[in-house]
Amino acid sequence: MSQTTYSDDYIAGILGEAKTIAMVGASATTNRPSYFAMKYLLGKGYAVVPVNPGLVGQEILGQRVYAALAEVPGSIDIVDIFRSSAAALGVVREAIALKDKLAITVIWMQLGVVNEAAAAEAEAAGLKVVMNRCPKIEYGRLSGEIGWAGVNAGGISSKRPLLGKRGVQNHVIAGKG
Repeated sequence: MSQTTYSDDYIAGILGEAKTIAMVGASATTNRPSYFAMKYLLGKGYAVVPVNPGLVGQEILGQRVYAALAEVPGSIDIVDIFRSSAAALGVVREAIALKDKLAITVIWMQLGVVNEAAAAEAEAAGLKVVMNRCPKIEYGRLSGEIGWAGVNAGGISSKRPLLGKRGVQNHVIAGKG
């Protein structure tokens, strides 16, 4: 794949299949992007596990914070990297070392995070990679929900959106009912 160009089907497939997201670099500060991305994804039914060594043992949005991926109990579908592009390679290498133990299938680098070497290592290890994208924004765009805020999602459709359990303003992606 090109460094930051992904088909809607590729992104929707990842978001539709995933259940658990480890958010590396999660913040407890309510005006930080990682905080409101985590809040949104929790509201969409994902289990979100915050990873931040500076907040270990605390909770963010009711979720226990872990110091490293190696400490996370259970499985992880997506490792979402809220760190600098330079720090992404170390996170990816940790994820690769733990991919079988934690059932990791996707490396997701947030907006502004692009590391070609990290992406190449992850893909060589059999992981899917997304760079320079936000799962919160992509979920809202692909579900049509972002249109409620007056944001141009880049497409016009007469197709009815899939609705979540909480009503008309809770759109979902196929697989995330």
